Amino acid sequence: MTNEELKQFKAAISITAVAQSLGVDVSHGKCRCFFPQRHTHGDRTPSVSISEERGYFRCWVCDDVRGDVISLVQIVKDCSFIEALSWLMEQYPFLVPPSARKEMERQAERPQSSASWRQQAPVQGRSPQSHPPVPEMERPSDPEEPPLVSDDDRKKIILSFLKRLSPVDNTPAAKWLAWRRIYKPVWDKMLLRTITNYEAVNNSLKADFGEEVLKYVGLFNDKGHLRYYKHPLIFPYLDTMRRSFYFQARAIDETVKPKELNLRGTVPYPYNLSALNEKPGWVYLCEGVVDTLTFLGQKINAVGIPGVRSFKVEWLSLFKNKNVVLCLDHDEAGRSGMEYIGNLFTQAGIHNVILGEGMENLPTAMKEGEDINDWFGGKK
Repeated sequence: MTNEELKQFKAAISITAVAQSLGVDVSHGKCRCFFPQRHTHGDRTPSVSISEERGYFRCWVCDDVRGDVISLVQIVKDCSFIEALSWLMEQYPFLVPPSARKEMERQAERPQSSASWRQQAPVQGRSPQSHPPVPEMERPSDPEEPPLVSDDDRKKIILSFLKRLSPVDNTPAAKWLAWRRIYKPVWDKMLLRTITNYEAVNNSLKADFGEEVLKYVGLFNDKGHLRYYKHPLIFPYLDTMRRSFYFQARAIDETVKPKELNLRGTVPYPYNLSALNEKPGWVYLCEGVVDTLTFLGQKINAVGIPGVRSFKVEWLSLFKNKNVVLCLDHDEAGRSGMEYIGNLFTQAGIHNVILGEGMENLPTAMKEGEDINDWFGGKK
């Protein structure tokens, strides 16, 4: 498996789903450390953070407990890199590139001991046995502390935050959207919102819920402030009942980096979920919310993913009965992403095509570096 194939393989796997399949109890992006004996009170309060977006985990006490989804398998199963990768490939065979699948078949035919596997691939330059073995996810004997807020309460707090925001009409956010040729019918359909009085929203949230709860939910940063000071345009991810428990925030000052901030936690589904209604038809898969909104303004059925590597295998079932047009950004990363996602769809039996394939030399074709919004004449 090449480095690029390995990168794509890891990006398609939910690190949270893998952790749970290994018997790890994950709640709100947190779990207990795999070495509770190193922690006060056996890590009764979970110290390991799991970032679904980055595919990364980290213990904030144990410096050596961190890494990607392969490292996670290595630690929990106490195995080598190759053994962990092999286990993941067995769990997700439909994600394995054909060349790597043949190589794994050849490896399986060779008689090798567990020790020889470890000698071939030490764990990131240190001895595979440098950490103590993990006996079936040891748990401390102390009673488990409940989460700071329940999942239902977390959803209510996010809804409460969104209700404190303003419609985008007659605001700087509206001006920015119009500059991208995205207009009011789309704003209203997708319930776009903006922060017009940051201080009022910040203070009212803190008064109602408290700083620690808001940090736990992901709305406040470590300094105790609402995270979206420079990202006032809010794109709610609406579910089938038009509720939103997840959103993306966008900067309207083009000098701000990063230009987008996602609510911490797992992206639950593609943007504009209502387009994936299981009815036969076509849907356009875009890179980002802005491109999706651009298509919706043109009366074109579209959904969006946060980035090239953010498509989750669990989402394939949402595209049942759909034909998919892949239209990620027209650059090297976008082309690589479309090839990769296209392979996922093909293996799942979902018909897909790449926007503009075979028409690259036409005057109307997307130019290098353009996205869908640019192509439709955005940034007027």
